[in-house]
Amino acid sequence: MKVSALFSGGKDSAYALYLVQQQGWEVVSLLTVVPKASDSYMFHYPNIRWTRLQAEALGIPISYRESTGLKEEELKDVEALMAAEKEAEGFVCGAIASDYQWSRLNEISHRLGRPLFAPLWRKDQLTLLEDMVHAGFKFMIVGIYAEGFDEGWLGKVITSKSIAELKTLRGKYRISVSGEGGELETYVLDAPNFSRAIRVEEAHANWSRHSGNYTITQAVLEEKASR
Repeated sequence: MKVSALFSGGKDSAYALYLVQQQGWEVVSLLTVVPKASDSYMFHYPNIRWTRLQAEALGIPISYRESTGLKEEELKDVEALMAAEKEAEGFVCGAIASDYQWSRLNEISHRLGRPLFAPLWRKDQLTLLEDMVHAGFKFMIVGIYAEGFDEGWLGKVITSKSIAELKTLRGKYRISVSGEGGELETYVLDAPNFSRAIRVEEAHANWSRHSGNYTITQAVLEEKASR
């Protein structure tokens, strides 16, 4: 089956894409909405421009559409982006627990007459993180927006140790460990389906009270160590 993946550059959309490829489906394109506002209801904001490196590493063409970030407008923008994709028979998204995201994307897909697939939907969030790390995904935290975190989380690559730390924070602060409540955002540096890995050469952290962003200012593709 030919599908198009809604792609933010974060762990969930990248892992959903990987899983459908493992099923033998062909991902013909990546669709990325670029929100103007940092508090978008639907889409990632930090480092969205660096999805171009991920697309190159995946060998999949990527299409962009800028959005104001307002609720009604960003839904129109994602629908326009999906409608413009003519080759795909369906769409893939990385939704896990956000009913708002899931229902809106389903409505759009229904209007377009093409199904939406969400291979991560309602999966256990800790198990998903462990599966991603075990599969060889390397991803870092680039946005924090919840009490319980400190600045040291910005730029941190998620490992089995940091997953255990997230579990502890969930017990104390009732956060969503996958960030489905808007607690965190990630950026994927490497994955089994990447031909090359991404190396961040320059970045800076901005932190205030319980939130902050890790902004990548320079990054390049590099050959993987095993190659």
